[in-house]
Amino acid sequence: ETSISFRIFKQYIEKKYGKKEAARRIIATTDAHKGTLKALADKEGYAEFVVPDDIGGRFSVFTAVGLVPLALAGIDIKALMEGSKKAMEDYSKESIEENDAYKYAVARRILDDKGYSAEMFVTYNLQLQMVAEWWKQLFGESEGKDGKGILPTSGCFSTDLHSLGQFVQEGRKCLYETLLLVDEMPGDMLFPEDEENLDNMNYLAGKSISWVNEQAQKGTLKAHSDNGNVPNIEIHLKDNSAYSFGYMIYFFMRACGMSCYLLGINPFNQPGVEVYKKEMFKLLGKE
Repeated sequence: ETSISFRIFKQYIEKKYGKKEAARRIIATTDAHKGTLKALADKEGYAEFVVPDDIGGRFSVFTAVGLVPLALAGIDIKALMEGSKKAMEDYSKESIEENDAYKYAVARRILDDKGYSAEMFVTYNLQLQMVAEWWKQLFGESEGKDGKGILPTSGCFSTDLHSLGQFVQEGRKCLYETLLLVDEMPGDMLFPEDEENLDNMNYLAGKSISWVNEQAQKGTLKAHSDNGNVPNIEIHLKDNSAYSFGYMIYFFMRACGMSCYLLGINPFNQPGVEVYKKEMFKLLGKE
């Protein structure tokens, strides 16, 4: 998919700016010595960053694979790395009593042993939707081997409550929820009062949107855990700063590694994903 997109985009900017200027605007993150993109980048003169040989894509956030696009997006990658360094220090402790990443890993195994075969990663902030997509790859690709593993799925509430809430509340008790909650979200605002109150919403006047969101989270948690008997794990993040983002990413990576080791599998390979690629390329006509 990325190669298809790149060819279309490359031809577009070459037509718009010319090959020389287009080459100045394109940055390649690729293998150090081999590969199609490496050969193309060398020929065209693109600026290049290296993909490490021994780090799988889901663990590559702290390499050029993740840091280059983050920097280009204006994210403070120095602060992000400082956050990850602090997390590395915090979660290197061997005692489970002092290591929240290991607590999370052990909790997953306990729930797995009790028959909960799916984990729903839940956020209440649209800004975290893509974190959920990365989390699914991290745990799905690392843990799903040898007929083992917990199915990673996700929901962005309250939006997905309309489609998934009924199943969570009253469906088969095969899943538990892991809530990622951000304690301090920027861009908050107060809900306004309306003199006519035709929408009957003045009971929320003067309340912040984050407060409303928090009550939605608490109400859903009570409904699912108390009434629906669905186990819930809460993970709190201080804010959505670059520092906290780096800290969070390392937390999940460390927890994922330990979760896999407790299951007796290698968290760092992904032999199964090659099967669909071979079958797909046959159908596409690739030699």
